[in-house]
Amino acid sequence: MSHPLNSLAQFPLLEAIFGRRARRFGLGMELPSGPLAYTSLHEPVPLSELETSILLAVGTGVSGWHFGVPFGPDRPDQHAHYSVRFTGRTAPTAGGFGTPAMLFTDDNGTWITNTRDVTPERIREYQGIEDVAERIIATVRAQTRKLSDTRLDLPAAPPHMLEPNLWMANTPGSTLFMPIGDASEQLLALMAMAISNGNIVMDDTEGRMAGDLDPFIRSGLLNPEKRVPLSVLQQMAYEANVSECAFMAHNIVLTQQAMGLGGLYFNGMNRWSILGAFAEAGIKGFGFRFQHDERWTLPNPVGLEGIYQGMCPPWFEDMHAAVAAFVARKFGPGGAYDPTTPGPWKDAASVKGSVAPYSDDFVACLGAVAQHVFDTYGKFPGTFTTMVLPGFVQAVHLDLEFYDKHYQEGAYLDTHANHMRCWHGAGG
Repeated sequence: MSHPLNSLAQFPLLEAIFGRRARRFGLGMELPSGPLAYTSLHEPVPLSELETSILLAVGTGVSGWHFGVPFGPDRPDQHAHYSVRFTGRTAPTAGGFGTPAMLFTDDNGTWITNTRDVTPERIREYQGIEDVAERIIATVRAQTRKLSDTRLDLPAAPPHMLEPNLWMANTPGSTLFMPIGDASEQLLALMAMAISNGNIVMDDTEGRMAGDLDPFIRSGLLNPEKRVPLSVLQQMAYEANVSECAFMAHNIVLTQQAMGLGGLYFNGMNRWSILGAFAEAGIKGFGFRFQHDERWTLPNPVGLEGIYQGMCPPWFEDMHAAVAAFVARKFGPGGAYDPTTPGPWKDAASVKGSVAPYSDDFVACLGAVAQHVFDTYGKFPGTFTTMVLPGFVQAVHLDLEFYDKHYQEGAYLDTHANHMRCWHGAGG
């Protein structure tokens, strides 16, 4: 019998795309009533460590160096300065900002995998299926941290979960993947791009400039003829986070078809419950920190202390300090544009060395805009949560007997039919 990774490598992409379905019913599940009522005759079978690691690798694995944004009109003789990191991963991110991480849970606990600041060893980490096990999965495992020894304590009841998901979401044997984005860093990067091209950030909700920006107009940093609405920048940050997390999730879903695992991409679970907003009620979730404000209906998740923190208070004294950390992440020692660090180019030192650090005037302006948002709305970004958790992927071992009883032939792929034999040596 061939190693399952070999079968995975040979599976056609088009078959994964056109064979994708939401196959919810896994071993050990029960659909309680209705025309498809069914109780599985089997115990739940959790994913193996290899299966989990592969899905993490395709969702958030390090694929090598990405190529950056090569040109910006504000500095025509330099490489563009927009990217925050050059770590290429399996899902694209806006402008090379690269903010997302991966939360997940199974029968053994809750975990976070954060590969965004890994230093790749070569331009293409994947150069054959042997690299999956030897390099990519090893990197994912090294960047995975266990947060608890028990499955996510998400009640199967409203308001924590929508009614159509109560029977199947986060059930024993399942693995639940939850891509999460940091909108604070995303918004700072977008603001930096806008300001560097001379745009005055206008708080269109308040009907005024986002901060005292007159000094930066007088200095020539900002062009009085160029304006960008704050609402648009914040919407762009939200859309980018949602898109990036969805790309990560869809990579997992397509790979499930190739592996013969069931599951689906879905939402309909309360992100506040998942992250830990109801800890005082005994629902710990992932233990994220939240901030409260009488102006908000719901609290704002700002990060996981010491592990995955937003670039905003309470982790920083104010947004000026957060901006200083953001700038250091780009231009400080070991930062994205440090000429002593590697990159995808033949002469990385020259390419990175062409990028001048932000001026003091620029840093002050970015800080003023960011501080305006925080002071005005009490959080950063000002119009949605700092941490963005838009959707989830559940992976299960399919109960084929359920599909054989209720669905036409072809309801699952050959990989599903052969999964237990191929991946677990069962029945072979």
